[in-house]
Amino acid sequence: MTESEFLDLAEATLDAIEASLDRLCEQDMVDVECSRSGNVLEIEFVGNGSKVIINSQAPMQELWVAARSGGFHYRQVNGKWTDTRRGTELYAALSEIVTEQGGAPVVVAP
Repeated sequence: MTESEFLDLAEATLDAIEASLDRLCEQDMVDVECSRSGNVLEIEFVGNGSKVIINSQAPMQELWVAARSGGFHYRQVNGKWTDTRRGTELYAALSEIVTEQGGAPVVVAP
């Protein structure tokens, strides 16, 4: 994948994550505030002040996630963002992270 293709895909993924969280907020499933600065998406949980940071790393062609539960790196494998260590899919992992940090079960989906 070229750097340009990666950047387009990463941008679309960050947009999809933000849109999914906005929908969950509108449904009163979770109370978060999302903010974007370039290739960084910051998700702040209003109730407890914790954060999840997602950013793209073009040189590595990865998305990095920093959460209370740790730091994770995701790379495209067969059309999905896959954790480079555990093999979990990004949206499934984000669902677990947001559920844990937000205090209510949610599903983050594109």
